[in-house]
Amino acid sequence: MSRTVGLVIPAFRPSLDVLRSYVLDLEDRVAPETILIELDDPRPETLEALTALPATVNVAPHRRGKGAAITAGFCALETDVLAFVDADGATAVESVGDVVDRVRDGRADLAVGSRRHPDADVHHSQSARRERLGDAFAWIARRLLAVSVWDYQCGVKAIDRTAWTELAPSLCESGFAWDVELIALADALGYRIEEVPVTWADAPDSTVSSVGTTLELAGGLLEAHHRAGRLRGDRLHESIATRIPQATTVLETLEREPGRRFVPGDE
Repeated sequence: MSRTVGLVIPAFRPSLDVLRSYVLDLEDRVAPETILIELDDPRPETLEALTALPATVNVAPHRRGKGAAITAGFCALETDVLAFVDADGATAVESVGDVVDRVRDGRADLAVGSRRHPDADVHHSQSARRERLGDAFAWIARRLLAVSVWDYQCGVKAIDRTAWTELAPSLCESGFAWDVELIALADALGYRIEEVPVTWADAPDSTVSSVGTTLELAGGLLEAHHRAGRLRGDRLHESIATRIPQATTVLETLEREPGRRFVPGDE
């Protein structure tokens, strides 16, 4: 029996033309059972435009952060495979399908798209500053974490439902550091991780702030290292945990989320 796929697209101030085209192409290549757009703080015209798509839109009245939006979407899905892709369309549709297929056919529990893999095809790179910051972060992460990949932050990943169910309660990063925490925790729990090179082009209208996001990622990386150590039963990290306040999990934050509503599309 073919395994079902649910696809989440976190979106904040998306380009409507790009997102509309991307959703239709993803539906054709990935063939998900469900496409769920997690839309933060939308303008009225944005919501109206998206309701015509073959997707369901989950509307949050405030900006939750990328990690919280994806977590909310994954928790709403009932499929065998849970995947997300950024709304900017930077990752080629065929590559999204390649990432999803690694989990759908059982080759991996977590498939991680990669722009920095030697076999990746990057057509339009980021600004020099963003690229240097991204390279530096990946370099540090490979040395701090037990799991080594070329690219921790590429905007496409897929995970098996069983793996997600076990690790989700431990996730604490609601922003851009969610990706690196997901990888670190999946590795700590012994799940199979496969990195998949993608075809990728920079999205010039990105809402990501280079310096601010880098600082957020640096803190998130240290936290991910600590939480992964605790999951492994590392005595040092267990000892540290008794001396510092425990972070609120993403699931706990979402439980208190006000004003959440779903707007069905043309699925």
